Amino acid sequence: MAVHLFAGECIVFAIWSYIIITVKADDFCQIPGEYSEQSSENVDCQTYSNYRFRYILYDVNPPEGFNLRRDVYMRIARFVRKLSGEDGSWKLVLPPWTKLYHWQSADVGKQSQLPWRLFFDVASLQKFAPVVEMDEFLKEYDSTTIDEVFVLQHYKDAFKTGKWEEKYEIQPCVDEPRYRERADGGAGGFSGWFWGLPDVTARRVRCLSFHGHASQLQDTVQLHPHARTIMFDHAEVALHDAFGDRLYWMARRSMRFAPALRRIAAEFREEHLNSTDEADGTVRPDDWTAETAVTGTKGGPYLAVHLRRKDFVWGRPKEVPSVIGAAAQIKAHLDKLEMCAVFIATDAPEEEFEELKSHLTGYKVFHYRPSSAVKKRHKDGGIAIIDQIICSHARFFVGTYESTFSFRIQEEREILGFPPETTFNRLCGDGQKTCSKPSVWRIVF
Repeated sequence: MAVHLFAGECIVFAIWSYIIITVKADDFCQIPGEYSEQSSENVDCQTYSNYRFRYILYDVNPPEGFNLRRDVYMRIARFVRKLSGEDGSWKLVLPPWTKLYHWQSADVGKQSQLPWRLFFDVASLQKFAPVVEMDEFLKEYDSTTIDEVFVLQHYKDAFKTGKWEEKYEIQPCVDEPRYRERADGGAGGFSGWFWGLPDVTARRVRCLSFHGHASQLQDTVQLHPHARTIMFDHAEVALHDAFGDRLYWMARRSMRFAPALRRIAAEFREEHLNSTDEADGTVRPDDWTAETAVTGTKGGPYLAVHLRRKDFVWGRPKEVPSVIGAAAQIKAHLDKLEMCAVFIATDAPEEEFEELKSHLTGYKVFHYRPSSAVKKRHKDGGIAIIDQIICSHARFFVGTYESTFSFRIQEEREILGFPPETTFNRLCGDGQKTCSKPSVWRIVF
């Protein structure tokens, strides 16, 4: 690395893989630390102690689905909760939702740069961590340039040695990042994929090999006291500090769905499934922090099934049943439960769903079909959440093997206090007389 100091400016040229970084001192200058060989002599770097807030931003590997992204949020929210708890100066910026694999409807308008408030109650999230929507952040920050971007990546040998070790270090990029140094030399230095927002840039981008829990990101933050904004890309690389403990469930309980979605699901349950919170024993306090542990919840008089198709059909062919196989298992559950109504959440094409219904004659089969107006307003993500809410209130739930969609429903049912035997169930693949049960993760208060 070569360092050149000139009167009035500090220009640092550093090479990590193919990335060349140029920074002007009157805007920003790196504080010497573990990631730098730069001498502190003659360096007058600006810090942000005069600002009320600093910000953590993050993004996730593009192919990851909606429900995995919810899990990554919990990891980062817990990290920022602790970080902000020290002096109250940090906020977590909620990354806008961009078009995902399962959001394939062509009749709902734009499905990118969607705010979290479309799907979640942001005021509820804020009772666990100091979160802020992207549009609000850009107003508060009054800039579109992020100070530091760290692209998290696995160590090359991370899964070979079998040895657990918390570690991290700046290394050459294993994969090509989504950012490029601006050829025009414009403000910000780097442009690229920032949630599809065209005006956002970064002053510096580096790859950070990382093996450990999300709380370890705090070390990186502390090594950059000059940075008012720090972004972690590929945040899914950082692990949960503790999976299933009290703080995990506090974060999870704070993720209440948007009131409009809860209202639509409640109306559907009452109209079609003879199900209300009062009758089913699923009334919750308005404030999740006032919740207490409940057990033995009854639920609505219907069976709920999540039947994952599409990519799971070829990705897990031995574990996912055929349409006929799924119908046979649904019949068996309905007969055992002495119920006649089943609600089915599925990504199956319409013709497959109609085939499934044809094998369930004599039973009441329900599937949520939104009006055009509801679909355009709440998008594919909102419709999926309505499905999850309806499934979470059923007397008995059966999910799909290794589906995070099913897992999120199981979590909702744990919060509502359903017996585990009515929650942790799955459809078996064709030819399997018995199949392994889903992992049982009980709620902790």
